[in-house]
Amino acid sequence: MEGDLMRESVTISLSKDIKKKLDSMAKEERANRRDIVKEALRQYFAVVEFQKIRKNMLPKAEAAGIFDEEDVYKTVS
Repeated sequence: MEGDLMRESVTISLSKDIKKKLDSMAKEERANRRDIVKEALRQYFAVVEFQKIRKNMLPKAEAAGIFDEEDVYKTVS
């Protein structure tokens, strides 16, 4: 995995409610909290990157007459 060769620690503070949910999920999934938090961050970064790309591309798509999924399908089919 990218970045796994050189690691750094980060300390965070969680509300009791979030920590309780994290602990419950870790137990339910038989995973450790570290792995759940790392996966959550990876997903968060992917969503933010997607939103940035979408924000940049939206005006270009609209200028090309693409407004929804049906327009995309017509364009690529």
